[in-house]
Amino acid sequence: MALAEPCRAELIAVGTEIVIGQIHNGHAREISQELAKHGMYVYYHSAVGDNEARIIETFSIASRRSNAVIATGGLGPTQDDLTKEALAKFLGRRLVLSEEALAEVESYFQRRGRPMPEQNRKQALVIEGGEWIPNPNGTAPGQYVFDNGVHYFLLPGPPLEMRPMLQNYVIPRLVDHFGGTRKLVSRILHFCGIGESDVDARIADLTCKDNPTVAPYAGEGEMVLRITASGPSEEACWELIRPVEDELRRRFSPFIYGVDDDSLASVVLRKLQETGSTLAVAESCTGGMLAQMITEIPGSSAAFLGGVVAYDNRVKTSVVGVRAETLAAHGAVSEATARELAEGVRAKLGATYGVGVTGIAGPGGGTPEKPVGLVYVGLAGPRGSQVFELRLRGSRAQIRIRSCKQALWRLWQELNGDSDVGRDKAGRGEKG
Repeated sequence: MALAEPCRAELIAVGTEIVIGQIHNGHAREISQELAKHGMYVYYHSAVGDNEARIIETFSIASRRSNAVIATGGLGPTQDDLTKEALAKFLGRRLVLSEEALAEVESYFQRRGRPMPEQNRKQALVIEGGEWIPNPNGTAPGQYVFDNGVHYFLLPGPPLEMRPMLQNYVIPRLVDHFGGTRKLVSRILHFCGIGESDVDARIADLTCKDNPTVAPYAGEGEMVLRITASGPSEEACWELIRPVEDELRRRFSPFIYGVDDDSLASVVLRKLQETGSTLAVAESCTGGMLAQMITEIPGSSAAFLGGVVAYDNRVKTSVVGVRAETLAAHGAVSEATARELAEGVRAKLGATYGVGVTGIAGPGGGTPEKPVGLVYVGLAGPRGSQVFELRLRGSRAQIRIRSCKQALWRLWQELNGDSDVGRDKAGRGEKG
């Protein structure tokens, strides 16, 4: 029996707002991940503005290299919604009114007690020979057309409308045609405290493999390695992944803090909850970003007591308890101030651990003695306190993000017994 042809999918995001950067093309990631779960691969991503000639050209390019094309956006009722018009012209087919699709659009407005505007009739036009895809959450039915060996799917742009149509119609249709017999599984390992180049230099023997593949990705203040395997089943994929993951853990165990959807904030909170510990933070240069990272994790209130944005020196002294003599002698950006921020917020909020962050995020404010990127992270806990001096590079936003992640990394090390906190209370800590 002949094997089914492999799926070579292409995603097209239609919308000027995407091309000019006003909104993020989140569909590319989401649809790619969904297809990969079923062993179908996306080969190309593209985006095009609301221009009929350019949309036609994009479909033309896709038709020559892909056998499944999924376009999102441009199915609305306005004049600049041109996706199905462009595909119809490219395929040389007419647009015809579907009474079923029209009834679906009309019922959407009826459920809301409103008459359907005449311009919405446009949304019930279907490419001749194609099928319309019901949209229970909006007024834009989708479209499916098969032409010259290519499966075309047109889906609306709003995520709440696109997702159920993708799950209930597009994926089943593609699996039915292409088989979806092979699976694709990925394991993501999260690293901190080590650079991408340092990791890359020690994994050349692993990155040269075809199945599984090992690929490094840099992030802000951390990095990840993605191990990806394909096979006839998920278990077969995991059989390929496990020995590679074990070897990576053997080489880099001190720097691996989590897997898959873990983040520094989530693993810290999990460890705090496991040990019955609590956390409070005092932030200067990061301006509340550390607290934001923590409170973005559901259930963070079980371990996170709160934080203080101690931007002004008066707040550092009156709210957190930093001594005026410390600020006068050493300045706001100093080892001593970071230590007192951590110790002060721990005491004021009655937390098991206190973290204090102070530094110069830039772009101005630096001096030869205290340049932009100089950050001190104070960590106070049951075993004492210590301060870590960081020398960070990047924009203001990057320095603030990296400062927060370094603070979480140092706390994670302490929670796992890997830190020098308390062993050298006068120590300056590592530089990063």
